[in-house]
Amino acid sequence: MRHFHYKSLSEIEQHCAELRIEHVRFEPDPERVKAALFVPVAVGGSRVGNAIAIHPMEGCDGTLDGSPDELTWRRYQRFATGGAKLIWFEATAVCPEGRANTRQLWIRRDNVNEFARLLARIRELHSADFGTADDLLVPIQLTHSGRYSVPERLLAYHHPLIDAKTGTAADAAVVTDDELERLEDQYVEAAGLALEAGFRAVDLKATHGYLLSELMGAKRREGRYGGPVENRTRFARNVFGKIRAKFGRQILLGMRLGCYDGVPYRKRADGVGEPYPFTTPYPFGFGVSANDPLQEDLTDVKQAIQLYQEAGLELLNVSIGCPYYNPHVTRPFESPDDGNYLQPEHPLCGVDRHFRIAAELQRTFPELPMVGTGYSWLQIYAPNAGAWNVAQGNIRLFGIGRGALAYPDFPKALAESGKLDERRVCKTLTYCTFLMRQKTHPLGQFPTGCPPFDKGVYGAIMKDARARQRAVK
Repeated sequence: MRHFHYKSLSEIEQHCAELRIEHVRFEPDPERVKAALFVPVAVGGSRVGNAIAIHPMEGCDGTLDGSPDELTWRRYQRFATGGAKLIWFEATAVCPEGRANTRQLWIRRDNVNEFARLLARIRELHSADFGTADDLLVPIQLTHSGRYSVPERLLAYHHPLIDAKTGTAADAAVVTDDELERLEDQYVEAAGLALEAGFRAVDLKATHGYLLSELMGAKRREGRYGGPVENRTRFARNVFGKIRAKFGRQILLGMRLGCYDGVPYRKRADGVGEPYPFTTPYPFGFGVSANDPLQEDLTDVKQAIQLYQEAGLELLNVSIGCPYYNPHVTRPFESPDDGNYLQPEHPLCGVDRHFRIAAELQRTFPELPMVGTGYSWLQIYAPNAGAWNVAQGNIRLFGIGRGALAYPDFPKALAESGKLDERRVCKTLTYCTFLMRQKTHPLGQFPTGCPPFDKGVYGAIMKDARARQRAVK
């Protein structure tokens, strides 16, 4: 079913009214779009040159030893000259067993110089195009993939619905408190390597079902890292504290936080997604209502953010959902990735959920700069929504993820005219996710990008992935 059929901003506004969508609003004037988005934003002790961010978009295209490879370099060079002043560097593992695929980036002593070379190139290209890179911020996202690590999973706790979705045995081992404490030091070591490479900001990835995200929902876990919010935030707070103790204020502390987990979904006989059967009170997840987990309850989230701020948090990227078990929550789409379920709601409802949650959190913590998510499905109207949210104080920075793979220089277009070229915007057809899920490549993982709008590179990759998929079937 085609959802995005709007020929004008007034048409999408009218449909929002019909659906009783209250949090998706738009700035119609291109000059006001520019005025809202092209203003500097204070982040910690840094000054970010505009209010446009590129989210950490994994390319799954590193070398087997975790170093940036040719396509990694290409992607960041395109971002560097695109015009965004916050380029959030993708998920980079802190240890080999924490990688989500065989080609995920992994920073270590033997390749820190490769990261340094890439970061220097980003800054060099950006400075050449925009006169300076002093107002460019590039945080590196540090991660352990936890339940989704390969080849062995590392569970924070047993969630029966996610276990069912992922085929996890009920008696699979759960990471111990002592193992988590040792892993904290690996994060600190990785932060030190990032600093050596030239990064001045790090992000502890706590979203999309990975280890730190799963810890946030570990209400039934016993010990130092489970139960009350103080325990569930302990890991990241300890890492922040150790980084501050070792490196002082040389490193700006950030986080991408999953602020509403939702529940796992499955495909119905008609192809539409439906939630796995659940009972209430629902004892799992982060940011979910115990009485209705299909709705958010941000009480714990606000408490966690307060604790993270006290531990040194200076920049927050607000995300929701998990692409592995409820992708429509994480990224409202026009078409699902191959084999996945169809949208169980209109995508505008999903966009509204993103904006609603982010706005409530930004207004609760007005001094903490936050990056908003969930814009790509709006296509050419995404900047209009971003400008409205920034101007209204609903968010501090407007972020684009999938859309940046299709249109890496979209900020330049906005700076020039206050609007985007409809022929270049992401249509959320999820080909990038299809490539990310393909493991039949000789290196164990296909690189991901945008086959429709970056056809010269990813068209052949998509063709190869399809052929290998058919051969396996």
